[in-house]
Amino acid sequence: MTKSTAGASRVRVHVKPGSRRGPAVEEGPGGMLVVMVREPAADGKANAAVERVLAEHLGVAPSRVTIVRGHTARIKTVRVD
Repeated sequence: MTKSTAGASRVRVHVKPGSRRGPAVEEGPGGMLVVMVREPAADGKANAAVERVLAEHLGVAPSRVTIVRGHTARIKTVRVD
């Protein structure tokens, strides 16, 4: 995790939608998390899967994980409350 603000942390992730290896989370270059999901990058399906998979990986409720930047990009900033 990177920044921490009043109980919330921000994490930069690289998303790989439509991945056969997903759902999975690995540490990538520079400590960035790589999140692989099977869902396609269409209609917000991959974003919802990223929040769900990342929450499971971090051991928090899915409602505590929110994409705050990069909704249409592969590099995203995610807030974890």
